[in-house]
Amino acid sequence: MREVTALTFKKSKTMPRSVNHVASKARRKKILKLTRGYFGARKNVWTVAKNTWEKGLTYAFRDRRNKKRNFRALWIQRINAAARLEGMSYSKLMGGLHKAGIEINRKVLADLAMNHPEAFKAVVAKAKAA
Repeated sequence: MREVTALTFKKSKTMPRSVNHVASKARRKKILKLTRGYFGARKNVWTVAKNTWEKGLTYAFRDRRNKKRNFRALWIQRINAAARLEGMSYSKLMGGLHKAGIEINRKVLADLAMNHPEAFKAVVAKAKAA
């Protein structure tokens, strides 16, 4: 009868490397889903897609502030155009409104100028009187 010897394995002193592929793949998949519709490698190459997506976030942050700036400029242009039809400049109108104690913001003034010219004329008359 043959003698059966037990196999011995060398015991490792370090633990095996553990990599959570499920989580890392899910993270990549989430970003790649957000970059669908981009041109070329920007939609399917991981590093390019990630950089493009991150850059897009910075543009979004910047432009949320620029949007406020642009709308204020648009309101001022509309108020100025309507005020000049009434024989006043924008700065004279705003100064007159301040003196008269009329607290109305530029967004509402621009809306009055565009959609309710009679009401805007009344506001201008109050500003002229002040």
